[in-house]
Amino acid sequence: MRGTPKTPLRRSTRGQPLAALSTKLSGSPANIKWHGQMVHERLMIPELDMLPERRTTWAEQDEKERPKYRAVFYNAFQKTERGESIVFNVGDTVTVETMVLHRDRKASIAVIVAMWELVSDREGAEEDEDEEDENVGQMMVRIHWFLRPSELATIRAKREHLDNEIYYSLSSDAIFGAASMVSHCQVVDNAPHSTPMTTPRRRWVYDDEKKNIFCCRLAVDSRRGVYYDFNWTGHHKKAFGGADEPWGSGDLWNVDPVERREGMPPRKKLKPTEAKQTRSKRKRIEIAEEGPDDSEYDQLASDSDADNEYADQLPTFDGDASDSPAPDTDSDTDIDAPKTPSKSRKRRRTAAHPTPHSKAALARRRVKGAGAGSPRKRTGPRFRLHNAGLGYETMSNLPKDPWLRAMQMLHVGSRPDALPCRDDEFDRVLGAVYDLLEEGSGGCVYISGVPGTGKTATVHAVVRELKRMAESTETNPFTYVEINGLRIPEPTAAYSLLWEVVSGHNVAKEGHLRMGAKESLKALTAHFSGGSSRGPGGHACVVLMDELDQLMTAKQDVVYNFFNWPTLAGSKLVVLAVANTMDLPERAMTGRVRSRLGMTRINFPPYTAAQLQAIVEARVASAREGQPESTPEVLDSDAIKLASKRTSNTSGDARRILDICRRAVELAHQEQRKAVINDVLQVTKQMQNSPTAAYLRQCSFHERLILVALIKCIKSEGVEEIKWGDVAYQHSLYVKVFEDPDVPRLRQPTPNELVLVLDSLVASQAVLLESGAAAMRKAAGDRKVVLNLEQSEVERVLGEVGGDKWRNNLTS
Repeated sequence: MRGTPKTPLRRSTRGQPLAALSTKLSGSPANIKWHGQMVHERLMIPELDMLPERRTTWAEQDEKERPKYRAVFYNAFQKTERGESIVFNVGDTVTVETMVLHRDRKASIAVIVAMWELVSDREGAEEDEDEEDENVGQMMVRIHWFLRPSELATIRAKREHLDNEIYYSLSSDAIFGAASMVSHCQVVDNAPHSTPMTTPRRRWVYDDEKKNIFCCRLAVDSRRGVYYDFNWTGHHKKAFGGADEPWGSGDLWNVDPVERREGMPPRKKLKPTEAKQTRSKRKRIEIAEEGPDDSEYDQLASDSDADNEYADQLPTFDGDASDSPAPDTDSDTDIDAPKTPSKSRKRRRTAAHPTPHSKAALARRRVKGAGAGSPRKRTGPRFRLHNAGLGYETMSNLPKDPWLRAMQMLHVGSRPDALPCRDDEFDRVLGAVYDLLEEGSGGCVYISGVPGTGKTATVHAVVRELKRMAESTETNPFTYVEINGLRIPEPTAAYSLLWEVVSGHNVAKEGHLRMGAKESLKALTAHFSGGSSRGPGGHACVVLMDELDQLMTAKQDVVYNFFNWPTLAGSKLVVLAVANTMDLPERAMTGRVRSRLGMTRINFPPYTAAQLQAIVEARVASAREGQPESTPEVLDSDAIKLASKRTSNTSGDARRILDICRRAVELAHQEQRKAVINDVLQVTKQMQNSPTAAYLRQCSFHERLILVALIKCIKSEGVEEIKWGDVAYQHSLYVKVFEDPDVPRLRQPTPNELVLVLDSLVASQAVLLESGAAAMRKAAGDRKVVLNLEQSEVERVLGEVGGDKWRNNLTS
């Protein structure tokens, strides 16, 4: 008998949260048993026969201590539930329960391609009879996915579809526990009673969802958003009758995409230099030869017996078409990965041809001929220019009064589609995300800069451009979610927000999921790590993590998980992390978090005086668009120049200069005149004499020093809640650096005296001190304090009061 087995090592998954899958998804309950005799047996192939979460643990064991298994295959199993027995056979189309835990989600659809269990290979390894092995006896099923339209990326080229239409995936399969098979369903090539209703969205005459009848006319590459003509009946007959090598791989059920010039040409991918050109050098273009929407072609493709002028030009598919060479042998192809051609006819996969995306493509081929539209000779998609005018969506709602129009355009909440003076940053962010989407890989982009430098607005402009490109098939489709650290109650709530989008939950119709952060974390980990419970969706997901500083916790587990998931193979997760501190990773992040962040970092420097002036002038010019030439000017150029110089000397915050100019126009509106330099000076004086500024100027030396120490700790740690002991220590360092002008030789205050200073700040609500029964049991130095004033205002006023020495320490 062997001794106690060693604990398996986990070097490659150190710090990575693991999902504990339920028994329903991965186990073999007592109500499930094999039906019939085994049909094949071979040595286990870990990549094919083990659940991914089990394979990781097995592979990290010492090679001598790894248990050895054999895979035993069957053709059917029986499931008994509520007194009713159901037999599932290889080749059956079934509904599958995936790890989507909300009740309103419809089951996914798949075809069973293999089923097996692992048994111990006694001859290859010494096993203890009394030792339980979780891998032995697991009834596993390999399935090949169909995709519902709701399981595709939300941002993609829209096309009409029948209510119960599904798409066959090219090569997307998964391993599930046999218990996850819910029921049988029927997949047909054409919708029964396929007379569409006269509504914008074509519906079947009766509800087939309850009868588990689905229509499959097309195959889809969900990552690229490309559809292919497909014959399900022919493909099923061919794949089911072939010999699978190795047994159980499901290779015959995959579909090879064949893109011919007679079909839709492959989308031309932008070169890196072309994708990162400055927007000022780009030309505004529309989609070349844009025709009617896809619904017109879908109508042609859905009616197989339709008699129309394009019927002879539609690409067709025959279930046995792969046995003969394609007619166009010199056509261009765009296949994700090169594959070695097979010599055996039995192992050849089905070949499918892509469908045109619009009726215009058919008309263009009809006029030019099959070979005229070579993809290499066509102009590839380019980014559309947005800054010919700022493109405000609220221009039609502006009042006629020129002063009111200018005040509305100068408001901070009025954001244009593209920010002036941020073309380079826009191109860098867009190029980085575009490359990741085209490669189908995950990654992180860290975007930093002081507040008011246009970080979030630029990222929003990038997302709008990417959405336009995805809807025009110029880039791969994706799903988008925005997580703002200031708008969620706690950092762990980000898990639930991301899982709602990844799982396809419709928040607008069904409300938020009633799902805790821990359950969401398990589901996300299983999804991005390629666990067996992952659903059929294989598209990319873009996540904007705004105000990253607010998502930092003591353990830093939230930011670690969000930065670690993109590094997992097949995750297709792109994270855009936006923070106010350029060196936040070096200051506040641990080594394991920083290593997951990557090297793609884009910094937004503060605006210069010339840039601030250009921003204000662009908004004022946009307010005058559509107005008569006799419309009076509302803001003098010299006033804008003065405001820009003063703002650039303090913070370079664009929001501040917009606020100054808007209030100056508001003063001039009372007398129906142009706002001049005196108005800007008056507004600036009022802002400097705000209640917050007046309070800070009256604070004592130690009160101001504690505020400086608190801001220093916030910047270094990256969180707002700071322990009082850390603030007191930072204060003791600053006492040696700064001198009180009233008391040149100031002694170090005692801890009790410093607590009195803190109590004064708490009484005036300048800072907040952790309270409550639990906080009172903590040591005095462990209680946390929070700055209750606007940080930028505190830095500005204390810099003016203390001089250059204070200002330099606050900005460093």
